[in-house]
Amino acid sequence: MIIAIDGTAGSGKSTTARLVARKLNFLHIDTGAMYRAAAYAVLKNNIDPDDKSTVEELVEGLKIRLQQNDEIQVLLNDKPVTDKIRSPEVTAIVSTVSSYDGVRRKLVKEQREMGKARDVVLEGRDIGTVVFPEADVKLFFIADIEERVRRRCHDMIEQGEKVDFDTLLTDIKSRDRLDSTRKASPLKKAEDAITIDTSNLTIDEQVEKVLSLISKKQSDKPSVKE
Repeated sequence: MIIAIDGTAGSGKSTTARLVARKLNFLHIDTGAMYRAAAYAVLKNNIDPDDKSTVEELVEGLKIRLQQNDEIQVLLNDKPVTDKIRSPEVTAIVSTVSSYDGVRRKLVKEQREMGKARDVVLEGRDIGTVVFPEADVKLFFIADIEERVRRRCHDMIEQGEKVDFDTLLTDIKSRDRLDSTRKASPLKKAEDAITIDTSNLTIDEQVEKVLSLISKKQSDKPSVKE
């Protein structure tokens, strides 16, 4: 079974997807983490993120994998980079790096290979429209932008980072614009996706809502007669 969760930054899709996958014993595929690993590699190799052809050439030669233990581990060329891909420097360029056709082709191919291997919950921005348009359940998470900023501020403070609300608000607005207007696989709701507004929902409420929708989908499936 394939569960696709798309949505904007800070809408709660990552945490919800992880917890839903854990409850169902599905594989959680955090596609955003894969793009962050690619962006981290661009920084590590001192490549200008605006140099499209060089970035695409670099990413084509990368091996980016997700390994699920108690938590998802991100591996870049078989080396763990989970703790390195959430830096402000990576965040600043990930939308640019992920907008390139070559980057998306490479990572979408890997996401499809992982997704076809077992039951999965994938989350990102183009899962239901590009990666798995045939997904069994398609969801699209939204939330008020100020609530999304508050959530990001909370996460960053917990990680020991300094936060300025207005700066983060500007950054998220910019990322929304870039994600929604890029030519390659823009952030877009699939026609048959169910919208979930998480503005006033706790994480537990989000998880229960998603589990309920999945359960309904499973019960609606016609039984196969011998």
